[in-house]
Amino acid sequence: MPRSTFYYEPAGESPFNLCVMAALDRVYTKFPYYGSPRMTAALRQQQFNVNHKRVERLMRVMGLHAIAPSRSTSRPDKTHRIYPYLLRDLDVVRPNQVWCSDITYIGVRGGFVYLTAVMDWFSRYVLAWELSNTLDAEFCVAALFRALMQGRPEIFNTDQGSQFTSAAFTGCLEENNVRISMDGRGRCFDNIFIERLWRSVKYEEVYLKEYADVPQTYRDLGAYFERYNHERLHQSLGYRTPADVHFRRSTTTSA
Repeated sequence: MPRSTFYYEPAGESPFNLCVMAALDRVYTKFPYYGSPRMTAALRQQQFNVNHKRVERLMRVMGLHAIAPSRSTSRPDKTHRIYPYLLRDLDVVRPNQVWCSDITYIGVRGGFVYLTAVMDWFSRYVLAWELSNTLDAEFCVAALFRALMQGRPEIFNTDQGSQFTSAAFTGCLEENNVRISMDGRGRCFDNIFIERLWRSVKYEEVYLKEYADVPQTYRDLGAYFERYNHERLHQSLGYRTPADVHFRRSTTTSA
C-alpha cells in the first residue's frame, strides 16, 4: 500500500450533504441517465428536503453526469485537446486491443474519496486502480503508469473529463504510441464496460459495508479487485474470469 494512503484526508462536506451524496450515489448507480432534475425528484421521494441547486453542486463534487444527451456536469478543460471516438463499429476481439478508464465516487466515514481504474475492454480485467481525495489528474496518471507496466494497448478510451484530457495523461499515452479515443459528450454507451464495472463494485463491495477510513477502503477494494479478476465468473465471458480471458488460460483440464 502506498505510504501516502495513510495520510489521505477524505474530502469533507456537512453530515447532511454526505447523506445526500450517499443517496445520490445509489440512485445514480441504478439510473445513470438521471440528470439533476430527476435526481432532485428521486431524493425528495426519499424524504430529502433538497433543491436542484444543491443537487447540481453535489453532483459536480461527485463527478456525476447523466449519460444521455443533456447538460453535462463533467466539464473538460477548454484548453485541452479533445480526441475523436475510435471504437464505433470496431470489433474488439483480443486482450490489449482497447483499454478504458473512468472515475467514480466512494463514500468513507466523514467524507468521500474518488476511485479510478484502468480496464481491458475485451477481458474486463482491471489492470490498475487508484484512490484520491481530489479530482486532480495525478491519481489517474498514476493508475495509467501502473497499467502500462503490465502491457500496452492499441487504443485507450476515456470520457472528456479534464483528468483524461490533461497533458500529463495524454502525453503518457502518446509517448507509448497508444492511440487515444474519447467518448462523445453525453453518449451513454461509449464507455459502457467500465460503467458496468462501477455498478459491480458498488453493489458487490461498497454498499455492503461502511469504510472507516481511507486505508481500510484501500485494503478492501484491493481484495475486491483481486476477487473480481481471478474468481468472479462473468456470464458475458462464458462464465470465465477476467484473468482467464486476459491471459488466455484454459478453464478445462485433460483427463
